[in-house]
Amino acid sequence: MMKSSLRYAKALLDLSIEQKTEDELYNDMLLVGSTIRENDELDSFLKSAIIKATDKKEALNKIFESKVGNITKGLFSLLVDNKRMSSLETITQQYLKVYNSHNNIQTAVVTTAVAIDDATKDKVLAKLKELTGASTTVTNVVDPEIIGGFVLRVGDKQYDASIKNNINNLRKEFGNSQY
Repeated sequence: MMKSSLRYAKALLDLSIEQKTEDELYNDMLLVGSTIRENDELDSFLKSAIIKATDKKEALNKIFESKVGNITKGLFSLLVDNKRMSSLETITQQYLKVYNSHNNIQTAVVTTAVAIDDATKDKVLAKLKELTGASTTVTNVVDPEIIGGFVLRVGDKQYDASIKNNINNLRKEFGNSQY
């Protein structure tokens, strides 16, 4: 399912570039993806084998009636025709990835014990731009188990400055100690 979702996402990007609407489609994919993720009933509805695909398309068109563009509405129809409506959320995620890759935008995930404010997020963005030279978006994940500090992940690199990590390192040192 992941490979077909990636193919749909790449085709969407190509079409949106051709029509010069890639930013509009990016916003559509953000909206559709977050709506599905935040609404369990909608997610179950779209993945249900019992509900007709045409009913799913009709529901999506009503939900996003004036909020999305023609390419997104065309995607709904295409997914109905190809019996792939259950892949919609995965396709939105893949589109965001290929869009970011095409525009040389990296996504950084900052995990903290408490939510960070906008000023801190702006400082992180500025530092990442300085270090990587690429545009970056920051997503904050809250995980109280790290106790304090932060874990920063950009692409395949991770910097762990959490208190939990420091405690684990101390445990290892004491465990390896000969005293």
